Amino acid sequence: MIDLGYVRANFGLVEEKLRARGADPAVMLKDFAAIDRERREAITEAETLKAERNRLTEQISELRRSAGDATALTEETKGLKVRGEGLEAAAAAADERLREMMQGLPNLPADDVPLGKSEHDNVQVKVWGEKPAFDFAAKAHWEIGEALGILDFERAAKISGSRFVVHFGQGARLERALANFMIDLHTGEHGYTEVLPPSVVNSKSLFGTGQLPKFAEDLFHCDDKGAYEAGKYQDNDHWLIPTAEVPVTNLLRDETLQEAELPISFCAYTPCYRSEAGSYGKDVRGMIRQHQFQKVELVKFVRPEDSSAAHEALTRHAETVLEKLGLPYRRMLLCTGDMGFSAAKTFDLEVWLPGQGLYREISSCSNFEAFQARRANIRYKAVGQKKSEFLHTLNGSGLAIGRTYLAVLENYQQADGTVRVPEVLVPYMGGETVIGKQAGKR
Repeated sequence: MIDLGYVRANFGLVEEKLRARGADPAVMLKDFAAIDRERREAITEAETLKAERNRLTEQISELRRSAGDATALTEETKGLKVRGEGLEAAAAAADERLREMMQGLPNLPADDVPLGKSEHDNVQVKVWGEKPAFDFAAKAHWEIGEALGILDFERAAKISGSRFVVHFGQGARLERALANFMIDLHTGEHGYTEVLPPSVVNSKSLFGTGQLPKFAEDLFHCDDKGAYEAGKYQDNDHWLIPTAEVPVTNLLRDETLQEAELPISFCAYTPCYRSEAGSYGKDVRGMIRQHQFQKVELVKFVRPEDSSAAHEALTRHAETVLEKLGLPYRRMLLCTGDMGFSAAKTFDLEVWLPGQGLYREISSCSNFEAFQARRANIRYKAVGQKKSEFLHTLNGSGLAIGRTYLAVLENYQQADGTVRVPEVLVPYMGGETVIGKQAGKR
């Protein structure tokens, strides 16, 4: 959430940055000036009436001490009190309207984010690795997986519906191997603390990280007694998490940390659930857009002055996974029109998929600055300071397991239909170096 005082003091700049994101400030900030003026006038008049009441109260006290008649002044004071309470209520109502307006605003893009309207305006920052050269026609991961008997989309559809998959044998082990490898790398070399959070959260948590209320249709809501009502963020309703970003960031919701505790770096391996609303007809084959998938998430809490460097470090940690797996990728700096609602700056990592002949996003690494911290009320107190302030939050996939899985299948496929196991995964695969056709699978 954007700071109300910042919007008030920098209204023209806020309008400009909203337009850069493709938003219409005339709609999103409609009547802002009028509501803000109404609020300030109500507060000013209420304070004036309070001062007048205090003056009359002193006169009433003097009259009573001298046995004078204070009836008229007492009645006048009561009237001032009623008027003052009405003005305070009007100011509170204006405050609430402004608060709701702030909740609907996306984060403002950082100054170094390129202007643009869509993914076509994103900027390539770097390219790593050599694309594999095959002396045979490269296949897509769904062809490879189904031929080897390690992926089964038909049976998944039978038990759950479309956009699910069942893994068998070495395929199931590959999924587990990737997760263990990533967690070991991030905890052992990159200094993250592993967290195993719930994969069901309440609406307060989803509000804190920015998924609610704007993206409710993208989520799976549990049919329990705590029914969700827009604008009412409760403790007793439940949603399946779209990413571990939600529970891990909210671990510190409504807490004030000491500066010495920062930075904090968490990583978590969880299932993720997304309705994929609006993606009808897109990526219907394979594992690109699944309703359920597993992911290793990286989350950082840092001082504001450290967030830019932390963003680069977190992105490098995600890139290291791809480099150790030997998967070619590129880093893209997202333009203003392609960033997520809560992000101030985002790098996307896109892995090369030879079976499809294109790059696909495998990680989004974002700096949210104080946006999520303000929504979730996560603060820290600097050394020597009495007043606390909002810290900065960052997160990124380190990586999405399913997309890493399919990247391995496509980049390490062999002419005979088998798949080589990347060297760093061999120990996690029980010493197996090749994934072959699964025996015994019907």
